[in-house]
This record gives sequence, C-alpha cells and structure tokens, in this order.
Amino acid sequence: MLSQRTRYAIRALLHLADRYGAGPVQLSEIAEAQNIPAKFLTVILSEMRRAGLIETMRGKEGGYWLARPPAEISYGEIVRLTRGSLALVPCASRLAHQPCENCVDEASCRIHHVMLAVRDETARILDMVSLAEPLSDA
Repeated sequence: MLSQRTRYAIRALLHLADRYGAGPVQLSEIAEAQNIPAKFLTVILSEMRRAGLIETMRGKEGGYWLARPPAEISYGEIVRLTRGSLALVPCASRLAHQPCENCVDEASCRIHHVMLAVRDETARILDMVSLAEPLSDA
C-alpha cells in the first residue's frame, strides 16, 4: 500500500508537471489544489529538491518547478524515493534486502518467490509510467 506521503508526493509532482515550463508554482497553490497540508508539503518538496526532481526559488515571485521534463520522471522513481522500495516484503527488495522475521529459508519459501515476481512486475509498470502520461479511463 502506498503511504500518504508517497501519494502526496505524486500528486504534487503531477501538479508541477501540468505546469511544466510555465515558471515557478507557489506552495500554497499546490497545497490548495491537491488538498495537501502545507507543512507536510514543504517537507515533501524539500525531499524532492534534494533528490533532484524539483528546483525552487525563494521570494515573492518564487516557487517550485520540475527540474526535468515530466516524461523523464517515472512513478517508480517517486515511489522509491518516498517509500524506499517497491517490494511488499523485505526479502523481495533489491536494494534493501533483509530476511523476513520468523520465516523459513528463502530458497523454500513460496511467498518469497511470488513476491519477487510481484516486485518485478510492479517495477516494470511504475517505471514505464511518467508524469507526462495523460489522464485515462483505463
């Protein structure tokens, strides 16, 4: 399940993607339009800036904008930045692998093998979809 932080990050970045190339977008506009608490949004946008996804400028004419074109930012990248892993269980994580507590050995664990496949398919889909994708009914 995606955390609220991850969902807020995606919504904020989608808001910036919709305004890509139009100049800085103020935090209050994003917070109001996306129904995100301003204090929480400030923290999220700071994390996204440190990760190189957005840029910011202070001042009256300042705000936030995407550092790269929307087509170059995938949902997978955002989820990994905010959640740390796409895996549903620690033993299926590529970068943060840990054995599950109270589990049988991984080689004979049927859950482990299924979760590896789920992780791979999730990564494939999320890495294919970018912030530039249009809204669809599918």
